[in-house]
Order: sequence, then structure tokens, then C-alpha cells
Amino acid sequence: MALTEIIMPKMGESIMEATVLTWLKKPGEFVEADEFILEVATDKIDTEVPSPIAGVIKEVLVKEGEIAEIGKPICVIDASENQQINSEIPSPVSFQDVFQANDSLANLTDLSLSNPEDGETGNPWISPLIKQICLQENVSQRELSTIKGTGLNNRITKKDVLNYIAIRNSKHTISSGTLSQGAGMRLPGDVVTEMDRMRKMISERMVDSKRVAPHVTSFIETDMTDVVLFRENLKTHFKEKYKEAFTYTPILLMATAKALSDFKGMNISVEGNFIVQHDQINLGMAVALPTGNLIVPVIHEADKLSLLELTQKVNDLSNRARLNKLKPADLEGGTFSVSNIGSFGNIMGTPIIVQPQVGILAFGVIEKKPAVITTKNGDEIAIRSKMYISHSYDHRVVDGSLGGSFLKRVSDYLEKILDWVEVKEL
Repeated sequence: MALTEIIMPKMGESIMEATVLTWLKKPGEFVEADEFILEVATDKIDTEVPSPIAGVIKEVLVKEGEIAEIGKPICVIDASENQQINSEIPSPVSFQDVFQANDSLANLTDLSLSNPEDGETGNPWISPLIKQICLQENVSQRELSTIKGTGLNNRITKKDVLNYIAIRNSKHTISSGTLSQGAGMRLPGDVVTEMDRMRKMISERMVDSKRVAPHVTSFIETDMTDVVLFRENLKTHFKEKYKEAFTYTPILLMATAKALSDFKGMNISVEGNFIVQHDQINLGMAVALPTGNLIVPVIHEADKLSLLELTQKVNDLSNRARLNKLKPADLEGGTFSVSNIGSFGNIMGTPIIVQPQVGILAFGVIEKKPAVITTKNGDEIAIRSKMYISHSYDHRVVDGSLGGSFLKRVSDYLEKILDWVEVKEL
């Protein structure tokens, strides 16, 4: 018997532990190398942990709900049974096999499904755990075939199924005949849905940030006319040459990074009574998820990236965030954050600081407006593209002079984009 202790892998520089949510494999079950064996939650992200070897799980050392320390054993796998088990493993379980095997769902076996191998609405196989959840929650074969898997090889994970069930159930009205203690006001027809884990985490962090940091917000109106023309002239070029969508976000990030290089007092964090001055400029970028939640992946050393590299980073992180494919390292090390609320048509906002950072910018929608401009013939009224930028900052360590001057510098860079951007490299 070749017993191997499986170690909890490193999940990021600042992550020292994780909470075990669910064991996807139980003692006595065979696991392939690189197959997910458990789901864990850190203070930054929920993720799945793969097995580094193939074999049979002999013992689970950290139970569900307990803390798994990075670098410590979480289970024991017998790799010597790999060959024997491999020869006995049945063919992958298909949707038809699963549902035909259960009498309570026999009426679903005649539903048509896309080929499980086509990578679209089907899935090569589902685990016994998924089968059990589907039976308990009355998820039909047709419903299951529409769920897009986010696991290895497009495998449907427990999280995928639970997310689907949560969204489906939220559409059903919950009776509110009586008010339970502490429930608040509920009216006929109200829908009551418990916050998911990510929303609870966001709620806690937002409350903590407002409690810890006295927020001050400054505003400025920026002439974005040259930025709009610049992007219009390049977006087709980016699409054809680099296969990348060219949005305003990388331009906004680049201007922010340049201003942070000028005002290093904004690129700091607070640790108790200590101020940490950061050398790296790591920009957090708020991304809205399909679930309605918000996540802030980080572009590390943004000041050292070209406009093309920033564009690629923005698109990559945004896409992986919406597909739940971010890694813990993608969420670490942010020194300043931005939010492009203009993508929702918002004029301006007062965002909450991501702790322990001391500032966050919100870029509003770009709108055409009549404006007074100075020309060689004197003052004239012209149509210009305008945008409001807001800067929320921690008044414990950032006063109005620094917070306002930094905001003005970001605006200046955007208004004079043609003076500093390198077009020839594109």
C-alpha cells in the first residue's frame, strides 16, 4: 500500500488557510490526477482543489466546515490501487444513465439532449454528488443539460448546480403570512432570498470599510473628447490585429497608474497606526458578475504595461471573472482601485474604499454636452464629450489637497491623452 498525504496547496501570497466547503470525493472513491477532490473558501474566493496524483482516497483529514492550513495534509490517497481501480472503472456516467437509474425520475428519460460530447449544452459526465443534489432539488434532465459546467473539461460542479437552483428558486414567491422575529417588513408577493456567500462577504467588507475609514469624495468633470476620438480610431485596429475589444477601461487605468506614479501618497495602505508606502502600482478593477455580485481582480504593476498589454489584461480578467475562473492570486496585492460605473450609464458615484487601500476612483458615463472652449478667436460654444470622475479617499491619511490634486492629475492625463500615449507601438 503506497499511502500519500495530499497537502493543501498554496493559494496566494497572503492566504494561509481555507475553509473546506465540500469534499467532492469520499473515502473509498477513486480519483484521477488533476481531478477536483474538494471545494474550499478563502477570504477572497471560492475555488476547487485538484488531486496531484491518481488513486483511492483512504482518509479525509480535514472535515467539511473545518479549517485547512496551507502546507498541511488534507487527505490520504493510496496510489498503489491506481492500476487496479483504473481497470475496473466503468464508462463515464451520462445524463441518461443517471436519470434512468432512478425510478422517481423515470418520466424524464425521454427528454431529448444534445450530445454530451459536443461541448455546448451537454456534459461528458456528472458525479454521484451532482446526481444526489438533482434528485433532492428536483432538477430535471432537461434543466441539467442547460447548465454550463465551470469545472475541469467543462464538468458541472456542485457550485454550478447550486447556483442554478438558487436562481431558479428565487423566481418562486415565498409565502409571508406571518412575520418572524427580526425578519423586517414583508408584504404579500415579496420574494425572500438568502444572500449567497459572496454577497455576505461583500456586505461585511463594505460595512467594515465605512466603519474603519472616514470617507471623503471629490468630483471633477473631464473633457473626454480626445479620448473618444482616440478610441474610435483604434478599436477596429485592435479587433482585427489583436483580436481584442478596445474599451475605455484600459485608457482609464493607464491614466490612473500614471497619476499614482506622480502622487505616491495615494499608493499606500493603512495597517493599524502604520502607513505602508507601496512601490508596485497594482490596480484593482471592479467587475460586475452575472449573479449580481461584484469582484475586484488586480492588474499587477499596471504602470509598467503598454496600452495593448493593459487591454489584454482587462479583457482576460473580466472574462475569467464572469466565468468564475479567477485564481486567488488574481485578487491579491491591490494598492488602489477603480470602478467604471459609466458602463451602466451612471453619471457619477461615491464608491467605497477597498481596505486596506486608501482610495478608489469611479468613472461615469461619457456624454456629449455643450461647453465653452477657448480658441484663437476667443471663447466659443462647442459640443464636447464630458465625463465626471469621483475620488473617494480615506481621510485618516489623505487630506483634501492630496485627494483633489491626484484626481485633477488623472483628469489632466485623460484630457491630454495625445501628449503621452505611444500610438506607434500599436
